[in-house]
Amino acid sequence: MHADPEPALESRRRRQLLGGMVAAASLPLPLSAAAGSPVQVGGLPVTCNLTLPIASVARAKAGGAAPFEYSKYNGWPEIKESLMTGRIQAAYMLAPLVMDLSDKRIPVKVVSLGHRSGAVIMVRTDSPYKRFADLRGKRIAIPSRFAVDFLFLRKMLAREKMSPKDVEIIEMAPPDMPAALYAKAVDGYCTGEPFGAAAQRAGYARPLAMTRDEWRNYICCVLTVREELIKENRPLVQELVNYVQSAGTWLDQAPANREKAAATAAGRKFFNQDPNIIRFVMDNPADRVTYGDLRMIRSEFEELMQLSLEAGTLKRPVAYENYVDESFVKAFKPVAISV
Repeated sequence: MHADPEPALESRRRRQLLGGMVAAASLPLPLSAAAGSPVQVGGLPVTCNLTLPIASVARAKAGGAAPFEYSKYNGWPEIKESLMTGRIQAAYMLAPLVMDLSDKRIPVKVVSLGHRSGAVIMVRTDSPYKRFADLRGKRIAIPSRFAVDFLFLRKMLAREKMSPKDVEIIEMAPPDMPAALYAKAVDGYCTGEPFGAAAQRAGYARPLAMTRDEWRNYICCVLTVREELIKENRPLVQELVNYVQSAGTWLDQAPANREKAAATAAGRKFFNQDPNIIRFVMDNPADRVTYGDLRMIRSEFEELMQLSLEAGTLKRPVAYENYVDESFVKAFKPVAISV
């Protein structure tokens, strides 16, 4: 009997495609800003990315041609591919994913945090689950094995002397998670907001754990730019960081600012979501997601890297300097935020 050549052929095609993407990603690319159009900064419709639409609106209101603007994506695979191939020059990315891209010699650098905290592990309100030991053998959804949400789940399981092998883990797009829990297709899910708040506000889900209580220095989404943008337009990258960092400070200054942010981000141009759900995230409790402390702390990134190595999502350690450029945060100058 001869082996079917199709699987081998398809595998070879996939390897060639990935090889082509990696090769293309390492080539210098023309900068859209150089042609007069703004640099597109990719982001997902999640509150961990909230500083991005606020920064975008504030910069547009500051007058003159805005050098950057928010570009909405719906999933990490799409945003990763767009950043790899240079369709976008900057994006909010999962920190471990940036480490992995750097390890694969994709020329990207983290230049700022975007938030702190903001992940939750949700179960049904009518479920008997009170602690993680109760989830043994249950089906839990995560956004991606590169997501820090997955590392959060691993930490919580480890406290009960459990491992991911003790539960059934499936990858699922976060917007699909509340409906899957409602339909009992999963027993729980771990994700960023507002997809926990959506189910909680609707009354059929409750948090089993929140990073605000369990992992105070949690970071997930980081502002990442391609290195050629840094080399060819440092002032633009600095301005982007100035606005993102200032947006974070502004968001945590007053409840009224969070109210404005929820109304702004809910718009069709940005998250295209019910503003009441974003408000719920902002208020229940007020530190469910925080933005005021966007310092980049080496030890926190190295903790993420170690957890990712233990999870198997990173194959080898990655030097901090290879994927982080602290110079823009160090040169940060506050700007006025008007939304």
